[in-house]
Amino acid sequence: MNPAVSVIIPTFNRRVMLGEAVASALAQRGAEFELIVVDDGSTDGTWRCLLEIAATANERAGREIMRCLRTGNRGVAAARNAGAVSARGEYLAFLDSDDLWFPAKLNRQLVYMRANPGCAIAQCEEIWLRGGRRVNPGRRHLKAAGDIFERSLRVCLISPSAVMIRREVFEAAGGFDEDFRAAEDYDLWLRLLSRHEADLIGEPLVTRRAGHPGQLSATVAVIDRFRILALMKILARSDLSAPRRAAVCDALAEKCAIYAQGLYRRARAEDAGFIGAIGAAANGRWRDAAAPEIQMLIGAMRAMLRQDTSGAIAAAEAVL
Repeated sequence: MNPAVSVIIPTFNRRVMLGEAVASALAQRGAEFELIVVDDGSTDGTWRCLLEIAATANERAGREIMRCLRTGNRGVAAARNAGAVSARGEYLAFLDSDDLWFPAKLNRQLVYMRANPGCAIAQCEEIWLRGGRRVNPGRRHLKAAGDIFERSLRVCLISPSAVMIRREVFEAAGGFDEDFRAAEDYDLWLRLLSRHEADLIGEPLVTRRAGHPGQLSATVAVIDRFRILALMKILARSDLSAPRRAAVCDALAEKCAIYAQGLYRRARAEDAGFIGAIGAAANGRWRDAAAPEIQMLIGAMRAMLRQDTSGAIAAAEAVL
């Protein structure tokens, strides 16, 4: 019989913290689950450690409760997607390898989602640690339930480690975009929130650990460039309401202005002009409808993020 929930942990060179995260997942009570850990090409002995942990966990459970996959350092988005492809559960739950779950986390969410069949995605509250000390999230990070699409345009209001999502909803959205080396969660949540409301279990069931050297947001520069691409992808759709389109354009124009200034300071005038032109279009003609050139510009933006412009930006600027 398939498990109800597939838990997916992506990891890269976090052997010590990963062991703690895996232990918190295996300690879940009151929910039938499988644990899939995806090692994204670690070089610190993570893979050997994982195989040992899985062998012990499976022996204790009397079944294959934990599986390990290995990918070739393609990024956290690809690692999570690989886990999702391998998943057998009706629900998916993601746990970052630097975070921890309370033992009742899966049970609380599973009971809630089964009692609310219209719920596509549910998250829980979190306890935040920074550098090992508890901190309170700022007001703009406070979680909420319902239609939080517009609030999510400027700050990511859903945490991967706090989420449970129906697998069919995840698959219909296309999973994580593997061109995103950062802000891949922001991109996915915006796509989901444009079509679904978010439910919230008002109980802290996750410990979110930040402030350590391996934190992704600390190792990838200028995350707003990925958020710009995410917003462009939303604007390319023709089914946005007028108020939502205006809100997305406002957020895109703001992020483009900030990013373009940074590019000018780094003497990247061509890239700055390209980003500035996107911001101008967001402040202008894109507010009325999905312009046909947006898809071409999305391709140019992807090339820019890969540092493989090969004329893509110059061609895109011709239609701006």
